[in-house]
Amino acid sequence: MPTKHIPVRTCCGCGRKSDKRDMVRIVRSPDGTVTIDDTGKALGRGAYLCEDPSCWETGINRNRLDRTLNTMIGSDQRTALLAYAEEQKPDWVA
Repeated sequence: MPTKHIPVRTCCGCGRKSDKRDMVRIVRSPDGTVTIDDTGKALGRGAYLCEDPSCWETGINRNRLDRTLNTMIGSDQRTALLAYAEEQKPDWVA
């Protein structure tokens, strides 16, 4: 029986490759808004970040997410993304 293909994506924060399901997708919709895509199927250009909070800080604060999504992320959207990362922080991170 053949094995099922598992999509691999690259984190724009650290550059590590991992399964698509292990990462969080951020999408720039056609109207220009940047949001978290919980379904992984939202329409628009997507970028992926690991669940590691340092990847989120690197990706957002060093404009790597901006370059990947081909847009300028506003300060309110940056704040919302960092807040999402903070509330999703795993228990093992102090």
